[in-house]
Parts: sequence; C-alpha cells; structure tokens
Amino acid sequence: MVNSTQARHKETKNEKFRRLAENRVNTVLDRLRLLGQLSDKKNYDYTDEQVSKIFRAIDSELKDTKYKFQIGFETMN
Repeated sequence: MVNSTQARHKETKNEKFRRLAENRVNTVLDRLRLLGQLSDKKNYDYTDEQVSKIFRAIDSELKDTKYKFQIGFETMN
C-alpha cells in the first residue's frame, strides 16, 4: 500500500501546485469571510481609519502576490 507521503513524491509539479493552491485559496476566502463578519456594528465598534488600515494591508499583500506570479510567469517565457 502506498501512503500519502509516497504518493506526493510521484505527483507532478502542476498537480502539487493545484493541490496546494486550492487549499490555500480556500483558506484565504474563509478568512476573508470571517473578517467580513466584523462589519456587524451591532457587535463591534470600529473607525473608518481602522477599516482603511485593514484594507490597505490586504490590498498591499494582494498586489505583492500578483506581482510574484507575474514575475514567475515572465521568467518562464
């Protein structure tokens, strides 16, 4: 019987990417949904500046991540 560690050694780079990407994207989306729950003013108190700071941080990290993929893609061509 082949265990999961042995099976992963046989997966292609694309299969590994797809497996990891799916898990990581789902985690990010789940966390964003949780963040969105903080918007309920009945349960939380926050300022516009606090919200702006949150989204500046998210936007910055998203921009950096997109750039990494663009560079990764461009180095393959």
